[in-house]
Amino acid sequence: MMKILEKSAEEMGQTVGYKLNNGLATIADEEEACKKPKWAYLFALYVKGADIKRCEEAACKEATWAYYFALYIKGADIEKCRKAVASDDDWAKAFARDIG
Repeated sequence: MMKILEKSAEEMGQTVGYKLNNGLATIADEEEACKKPKWAYLFALYVKGADIKRCEEAACKEATWAYYFALYIKGADIEKCRKAVASDDDWAKAFARDIG
């Protein structure tokens, strides 16, 4: 049974989410990471040399990740992130309180 599970895991490969959560992501994973706002934020946060503008574009598709992007990513475009959170009252209040 274990051999079947091991083989299945090998065949499945590693998703960018798995790589990000386990410190295995590289610049080569950026395109995949930018397909989801959460991954784009985490990619910008943890991968040296990440294209901040590209990741920001993807992260700002959801208010949650736009907020975190503005708060924790050096070089973030604060105004772009502010616009992304404007449609969500709770995140907009948090943004105004924590970021300005």
